[in-house]
Amino acid sequence: MSYSGAHRTNSMESTDRRRSPLVLGIAGLAAAVLLSSCAPHRYKGTEYLDPQPAHDFELTGGDGEQVRLSELRGKVVILFFGFTSCPDVCPTTLSEAKQILQGLGEDEGQVAYLFVTVDPERDTPEALQRYVDLFHPSITGLSGSPEALTQVWGDYGIFVEKTPLEGSAQDYTVTHTARVFVIDAAGRLRLSYSFGTPYQDILQDVQHLLAS
Repeated sequence: MSYSGAHRTNSMESTDRRRSPLVLGIAGLAAAVLLSSCAPHRYKGTEYLDPQPAHDFELTGGDGEQVRLSELRGKVVILFFGFTSCPDVCPTTLSEAKQILQGLGEDEGQVAYLFVTVDPERDTPEALQRYVDLFHPSITGLSGSPEALTQVWGDYGIFVEKTPLEGSAQDYTVTHTARVFVIDAAGRLRLSYSFGTPYQDILQDVQHLLAS
């Protein structure tokens, strides 16, 4: 009897030893997940560490209505400056805007994507909206007077310069800063991204702002 009891005890100890690596592994995984969930989000864009209220502006949408930035409080605003005749940077950025908006799923309504023209001479509000609608119906095209737009460009540090195109039917193109800005729901300028930033990075940062 004593031998049999010792045998059972040894078997249990052996089983415990075999199980211990698995138990430790599960515990380690759980701890890693917990630490990961507690880790602060690392933004992919250029973060404004002391975020200030974004410069307000009022421009004209495709329906002729005035759109004021401050009236979009409660939504995360994505802001980009471009023009309808842009051959590369603008259509690429707007294609990525479509992917960002689609990636938001049910949260899309909590985000406003604004495309402000740098070419008011050619980009009427109606033409601008027709252009952005080709990419996604939730993108809002904004135009205005040269004076109003010059003020907005200056407020956001956007370089704009007309460049002649000799022998072209377009007569000129526009060289401009290609940067995406993100304004949080409280109206503060929080992040900006250089051209070429993967759209997934912007999407993840926007999703985090929505969840904050």
